[in-house]
Amino acid sequence: MVADKDKPVAAPRVLSPENTFLMASMMQDVIREGTGKAALVLGRKDLAGKTGTTNDYRDAWFSGFNADVVTTAWIGFDQPASLGRGETGGHAALPIWIDYMRVALQGIPEKPLTPPQNVVRLTVNSETGNPTTADDPQAMQEYFIQGTETPHEPPGVEGEPNSETTPTPPTPPPDNVREKLF
Repeated sequence: MVADKDKPVAAPRVLSPENTFLMASMMQDVIREGTGKAALVLGRKDLAGKTGTTNDYRDAWFSGFNADVVTTAWIGFDQPASLGRGETGGHAALPIWIDYMRVALQGIPEKPLTPPQNVVRLTVNSETGNPTTADDPQAMQEYFIQGTETPHEPPGVEGEPNSETTPTPPTPPPDNVREKLF
């Protein structure tokens, strides 16, 4: 196949829209609650990423993205050597990524991640993964591909529907969302 220099060649999709959404959602948690939390300084909710550090602190990186921009900041030496104790992706590389993205995202509106139609959000216990109610101190919201939810029933009166964990289908995304996730 010969590529026309004026026409971009699209690669075949290798992940389903559902798996793509779930992975991006997990990587958003890295920024919301994990090792990438310093990126919250950018004041955006559409960012996702992953920190990385090799053994003996020889390399550190942060790879992050939103719907429009993907960037990796890497720190290391040409000849393998330790960066120093504690020089992790979240400590050494993330600040560089933040500085770059602060400029790269200027004027680019936020694009929230929209779940595909067959992805549902449930209230689950963060320790067990089982459905629960909002008053559970371990409660958290989690996404599932419809049909893969845990089979356990949430606490409550047997036979009575529980509105806290009954999946409600998300609003259908615009036609272009699936193509614009990355």
